[in-house]
Amino acid sequence: MRPTARLLTGTALTVVALGAFAAPAAYANENGNENDGRPQTLEIYPSTASPGTTVTVNTLACGKNGHGVGDANSLGAGEFRLNPSTHKEVVVGQFTVPQHAKPGVHWISVACDNGRTARGELTVKHREPSGHVKTGVGGSIGPDTAQVTAGAAVLAAAAVGGVWLMRRRASGAQGH
Repeated sequence: MRPTARLLTGTALTVVALGAFAAPAAYANENGNENDGRPQTLEIYPSTASPGTTVTVNTLACGKNGHGVGDANSLGAGEFRLNPSTHKEVVVGQFTVPQHAKPGVHWISVACDNGRTARGELTVKHREPSGHVKTGVGGSIGPDTAQVTAGAAVLAAAAVGGVWLMRRRASGAQGH
């Protein structure tokens, strides 16, 4: 596994773990009633993602040993499953932001087997272009050794020729 993937996986798991401890207060309404018909909070990590990014979602809405189906159709990722995690009453699922996803805010929702729902926002941003620019003329791949050598030879020949010409003029001017 590449170091970047390990870092992202470890960070995602940490967020899930911290969310499990912070979530109980966030999931109850003013009266402490967790099942009032309103959608519960869906934690989304990362909350801002580029196409190709794997997104992890979690919620307490499905309850202990619960399951759910996530809906990421708003950005073209389709449905995904949420299953119990190692943390008490937390269900977790993942999906990948498709390459064709439009930039902007998208709602992601979950329907739990117990009838509860949860939803949250995901902001999609497109990454800056990277790699070689394809302009149709030349390229930006890198220096071509043969061309660099030929250019250096032309510059060296011009310098030697210029010095020779200046010395010739200087010696001709003294001879008259």
